[in-house]
Amino acid sequence: MTEHEQWFLAAIQQPDLDAKQQAEQRQLQLTKPTGALGDLERIAIDLAALQGTVHPQIQQPWITIFAGDHGVVAENISAYPQAVTRQMLQNFATGGAAISVIAKHHQAHLLVIDCGTVGDAYEYAGVERHYIRAGTANFAEQAAMTEQECLAALQLGKASVERAKAQAADIFIAGEMGIGNTCSASALAGLLLNEDAAQLTGVGTGITNQQLQHKINVIDQAIKLHQTEVKNDALNTLSAVGGLEIAAMTGAYIRCAQIGLPVVVDGFISSVAALCAVRIQPQSRAWMLFGHQSAEYGHQRVLQELNAQPILKMNLRLGEGSGAGAALSMIQLACVLHSQMATFAEAAVTGDKVAP
Repeated sequence: MTEHEQWFLAAIQQPDLDAKQQAEQRQLQLTKPTGALGDLERIAIDLAALQGTVHPQIQQPWITIFAGDHGVVAENISAYPQAVTRQMLQNFATGGAAISVIAKHHQAHLLVIDCGTVGDAYEYAGVERHYIRAGTANFAEQAAMTEQECLAALQLGKASVERAKAQAADIFIAGEMGIGNTCSASALAGLLLNEDAAQLTGVGTGITNQQLQHKINVIDQAIKLHQTEVKNDALNTLSAVGGLEIAAMTGAYIRCAQIGLPVVVDGFISSVAALCAVRIQPQSRAWMLFGHQSAEYGHQRVLQELNAQPILKMNLRLGEGSGAGAALSMIQLACVLHSQMATFAEAAVTGDKVAP
């Protein structure tokens, strides 16, 4: 691996602790009991540190959807055929998907990138094709991708973040699409956390209990197949059982931390990508807000590993960046309250507590 290819090991930016301290002081002066707005206070203070200002704001959110197909669908682990990945790409681009509606609601820039789906050549307006390979290999039998293919996917994530930054984005969301990607994420989490598939595997797109047990068996076999070779190395693990879109998200999260762009992490698959990013670059964790805790079985365990406090708990399990997009409303509200509430001095309200 060349030095150029190892860009992901470059230094991470440090949050602004002075801005954080000033934001904490402002919260103490607002016309409310200390801590009364709970997590809304924490979000504003964290974002102040990441944006380097006592008055953080979200005005130009950026959402990139990364898509890729998975060879492991050959093991019959999904309720939906692989063709749905392509069909959903067109749905994203034409505005019909949940994340498309969320992006429009927030006036967010929505970029859709095909990292490698299966099928004939196509042209969908609004979908950028950056083919690395036509879907990953079946990781139940061999490595999902080569190291070079994994590096190319990381690079796609990096490039997307640089585009967002160049267009003055102030927060970044990565979403994903790929039939079979909960299976890939469960295998990744299993190898990274050294836990078996039963603890980390859920129904994904809505399979039966019998199909779930089969999916668990496939993932356990894959973990056994790859665990000696990957040796707890996150990049090797990503190549062995990851997806092109999961690797792209991993690259995006690392690049956000390197250039100082706050991230809102979505659900299970996105959180596993975030875990990969943190294993590669531990300091990247500071740049992550976590949009929600999904109904997906292993998500809570991955959030726990990342010491993450999810903003929402609404039983979502769609992916696409939808939970992170939903959380944007709360993040924006946290900023508005922080900036626009009066201080005790401004409101001529005494902030002194009555002595007992």
